Amino acid sequence: MRFVPRKYLQLFSHIGLQVLKVWYRGNKVECTVCQSTFSEFLPYGRLVSRSNALCPNCLALERHRLLWLFLNQKTSFFEQKLDVLHIAPELCFMDRFEKVHGDRYITADIESPLAKVKLDVHDIPYPEANFDVVFCNHVMEHVTDDYKAMSEIFRVLKPGGFAILQIPLFHPLKDETYEDPTITDPRERETAFGQDDHVRMYGKDYADRIRSVGFEVEESKYVEEFSPEEQKRYALPTDEIIFYCKKK
Repeated sequence: MRFVPRKYLQLFSHIGLQVLKVWYRGNKVECTVCQSTFSEFLPYGRLVSRSNALCPNCLALERHRLLWLFLNQKTSFFEQKLDVLHIAPELCFMDRFEKVHGDRYITADIESPLAKVKLDVHDIPYPEANFDVVFCNHVMEHVTDDYKAMSEIFRVLKPGGFAILQIPLFHPLKDETYEDPTITDPRERETAFGQDDHVRMYGKDYADRIRSVGFEVEESKYVEEFSPEEQKRYALPTDEIIFYCKKK
């Protein structure tokens, strides 16, 4: 899958998986997003395949299942209609979020055919303090200027609102984020940054980079609140940190 453009994966991958899921019938694992159960989840990974990762019904990955639980248990996201901007929207969330928030839920992406709005995160075409919630997951490692992108998200968020800004974490984490704009060859980028379309590899300073634009950031190790049995049942990522970013 490492050579398949993301937009084609978004358009067509779920069709084939609907056929595959009949072979995974069972009750050993449960997807927190769609509540489907299977004997195991599908393997997934653009570079290295992870076993028991992808829900064949809704396409949720480990991080999506954890984030769904976080939103349910740690926020009021599902309790009221909110103005939500979802940048680079994950397919497993889109219909479910729209069911809660209706036309106040806006999906946006620079290239995704699934998004409602074409948007460059460096220059978000919405006024200041327009959204209660912004999701922008696994995007910052792709953008030219992550400080500018974070500043734009902070600008369009209402005071009291929150953003979730997840990134891939390559352990052991470096102390500082590594970036080098002179590395342009896809194979060299893959070696340096973990994927051929990444332009940086984040380190332990990621939360401080977000704070620098005005956010209060909670680095939540939420997965640790679940028992080993629950982590296994839901196939949760044991090393995921949720970056919960609030605007005063």
